[in-house]
Amino acid sequence: MSDPTRTSQSTRHASGPAGAAARTPAAAVAPRIRRPRAAAFRALISAAAITGTLLAAAGASAPAALLARFPVQANLAAALVFAGAAHRAWNGRRVVSPRLTGALLPFLLLPAVLHHAFPAADSTAFALPHATAPTVPQAVAHQLLFAATPLAALADWLLLTAPRGFRAACIWQWPVYPLLYLAFALAFPAVAGAPSPGAALALGIGLAGFLLPLIVIGIDQVRPAPRLRGNRISPTGIGPLK
Repeated sequence: MSDPTRTSQSTRHASGPAGAAARTPAAAVAPRIRRPRAAAFRALISAAAITGTLLAAAGASAPAALLARFPVQANLAAALVFAGAAHRAWNGRRVVSPRLTGALLPFLLLPAVLHHAFPAADSTAFALPHATAPTVPQAVAHQLLFAATPLAALADWLLLTAPRGFRAACIWQWPVYPLLYLAFALAFPAVAGAPSPGAALALGIGLAGFLLPLIVIGIDQVRPAPRLRGNRISPTGIGPLK
C-alpha cells in the first residue's frame, strides 16, 4: 500500500510550483469530511457513560471508592475517548487511533460479560457494589454501564468505523491492564473495595480478559466495510480533479 506522506523518486527532484505541488502529501490537501451523525452518536455514548457513573456514585455510600472499580474506570475512559472522537468527527479531523478506540471495546465488554455470564463476579471489583434492594438510580446505572454503553460502543465499531484497523500487536497489549487489575484485586481487595475472587472465578476473569481482545481483532479482520456516507475511495497520488 502506498504511503501518502512519501513522494516518488520522479517528483522528489522537481523544481518550481509544479514540483512543490507534487511533493505535497495528499493528506495535506485532502478536504475535510464532516460526519455529524457519527459525532452525535459518539457524543451520546460519552453522555451515557458519564450519566451511568454519576448515578452509580449518587447511590453509593462511598462515591470516591467507585473509582477503584473496573467498570467505572472503563466507562470514564470511554466518556473521554468518545467525546474526543465526536469532536473530531464533527470537525472532519483525523479519527482517534484505532489502538485506543479498539482497546475500549474489551474494557467495556469485560464487566458486561462477567455481569451477565458469571453472577458470582458481581461480588468482585469487576462489578458495582451489590445492593439487596437497588434504588431506581442504581438500576438505571447498571443498565447504562453494563448494557447501553458497551452495546453502543460495539455498534459504533461495527457500523461507523472501517475494518482492519487493529494491529496484531494489540493482541498482547490490550489484555495487559485487565490482567494487571485482576492481580491488583487479588493482592489488595480492601483497596479495590471488594472481596478477592476465588481461584476458579479469577481464572475465568483472566481467560475472558485475554480472549475478548483476540475475538475483537479476529472479527475486525473479516468483517465487511460499513457504508459510510460522505466517504469515497480515491487514489492517494496527486492528479487531476475527478
